[in-house]
Amino acid sequence: MAAQERGPPPPIELRENFPNPFFPSTTIPFVIHPEVCERGHQPLVSLKIYNVLVQAVAVPVLHNLNGEPIDDIHLSCGAYEAFWDGKFADGKREVTPGVYYAQLSVDGQRFTLKLIARK
Repeated sequence: MAAQERGPPPPIELRENFPNPFFPSTTIPFVIHPEVCERGHQPLVSLKIYNVLVQAVAVPVLHNLNGEPIDDIHLSCGAYEAFWDGKFADGKREVTPGVYYAQLSVDGQRFTLKLIARK
């Protein structure tokens, strides 16, 4: 039986958050590979957390860039870790246990990851 050939990695990778399930906070890794940044291009990136009703509830921050919210910012290619403290966007209330979705947008291309909040 021949081994399956793996193609090149996708230009964008939204990786599994850790821990998952989480409570109260989680880290969401993602990678923007070099081919996205050809000719000096810096992609426009957003990462938002949605509830099951598809309502945006939070915007994680970048570990790598002084805690800047990942909301329509230009990033260089590389590996990043987003941090979500498990609070709503107002920063006052923790989210309730349940299912949430992280949606990464890179130059308009979207990638979605299921997150589980559990006490």
